[in-house]
Order: sequence, then C-alpha cells, then structure tokens
Amino acid sequence: MRAEMKLRPSHEGTAEISLSVPAAKAGLVAEAIRGMMKLGGHKVRWLNNNGEELLSADEVFPDASPAKALRGLRGKEDLTQVELAARLGISQNMVSDMEIGKRTISLKMAKRIAETFKVPYKLFL
Repeated sequence: MRAEMKLRPSHEGTAEISLSVPAAKAGLVAEAIRGMMKLGGHKVRWLNNNGEELLSADEVFPDASPAKALRGLRGKEDLTQVELAARLGISQNMVSDMEIGKRTISLKMAKRIAETFKVPYKLFL
C-alpha cells in the first residue's frame, strides 16, 4: 500500500496539502485528518469537485428528530395517522405519540416504519 503527499503554498498565508491513498482506505484517512484538525481547533469543510461546500444532514436540519422524520414522511405519502397505524398494526394514538416525541420509536418499530416508507430504519432512532 503506497500513499503520496504533496505540499504547495497557496494564497493568503495558507498551504494546500494533497494526498493520494488507496481508495479502500480513503474514508478512514480523511476522517483521521479531519479529527486531528478538529482537535487543533480548525473547522474542516468538505468540498465537492466544483469547490462547493458539502453539508451534513445535521448542519442542514439541526433540529431533526425521528418524530419529525415520521411526521414528514407520512405527510409526503399523504397518509393519515389512522392509515399509517393500520399499515403498522398499531393504534392511531401510538402514531400520534411517536410523531410528537412522547413515545420513543423502538428498533423493531423503526424497522417496520422504514419498510413501509422504503427508507433506512436508522432515520427513526
């Protein structure tokens, strides 16, 4: 396994570092570097090939929750709470409680909901 690194002066007192690593290890290397930079007090921005910043779901939706995801998907699919409850084999009150965050969504229920909406179950945990 071979890795290569280049260091080039950039503009305004910065430098550009580029790495070539095996594709299978690229994600691990990037996360390790990002972690070190964060420890040093730097905010690391991910950029796409056009130089545009990539944002995480947490940055775009800081107040996201399983309850909001459930409510949003149900609305998107134009289902009532009664209709969703029937599909899941639970009561309408249970759907309501999950949508307002009064009832946590179990792993088993998250998988049933995910199957209903064809989305990853982790969205509801």
